[in-house]
Amino acid sequence: MTKNSARTWVKSSYSGGDNGSCVEIAFGEQVIPVRDSKRADESPVVEFGREAFAAFLGSVTTDR
Repeated sequence: MTKNSARTWVKSSYSGGDNGSCVEIAFGEQVIPVRDSKRADESPVVEFGREAFAAFLGSVTTDR
């Protein structure tokens, strides 16, 4: 985990406009950092390797 830094964070297009529960990601060269958008300034950041994140997205999009 790393501290939040000067990354450009992106919230899912599936999240509502009411600042509801959602995660944000930022694109890095070797890792994909993920954080809680509700507590962005204090949330821990979990970093996934690109292959692990791609496998996660594949699982989510196929309902596995």
